[in-house]
Amino acid sequence: MHALLLIDIQNDFLPGGALGVPDGDAVIPIANALMADYACVVATRDWHPPNHLSFASQHPGQNVGDVVTLGSQPQVLWPDHCVQGSHGADFAAELDVRRIDHVIFKGTEREIDSYSGFFDNDHRHATGLDATLKRAGVDAVDIVGLATDYCVRFTALDARQLGYTVRVFQAGVRGVNLAAGDSDKALAEMQAAGVTLVV
Repeated sequence: MHALLLIDIQNDFLPGGALGVPDGDAVIPIANALMADYACVVATRDWHPPNHLSFASQHPGQNVGDVVTLGSQPQVLWPDHCVQGSHGADFAAELDVRRIDHVIFKGTEREIDSYSGFFDNDHRHATGLDATLKRAGVDAVDIVGLATDYCVRFTALDARQLGYTVRVFQAGVRGVNLAAGDSDKALAEMQAAGVTLVV
């Protein structure tokens, strides 16, 4: 069975949000249109404590975009975003949340980020997404959401590692592109790992 994964379609990732993805709101109508075609729709949600160590504000002398190490992984420092209980952490108002069957919270531990919907960045702790999909009899996932070069990328790669058939709808994703071409590189990496890119 196919499931639709909605990755982090939250206010802080929309234009004008704390970590706004350029044109990020364009994924919402795509997500809404797709949901009716799936018996299982799962949304991931960044859900950071206010002192999360991926925030530049927690590293005196460091700036947004700098890279530090969290756990054993390189970590880009971001503006404070998707803080638990905040408006920025809410799903986009235009997203049809009535059709969402399960919500997976990620990035909940202060010491490590979770780009992937499946695991933290160290792969030490699972979010529960894999177990949720397995219980529903899902063996294939289709992905839309934010952002192509981070959370979409790592979710798709982990899904492949876990044995799922994976498709990413290119019209339904947008990237941060801290460096020019990051999204294109992420799409190429996903494709090389066996992800089907749907134009």
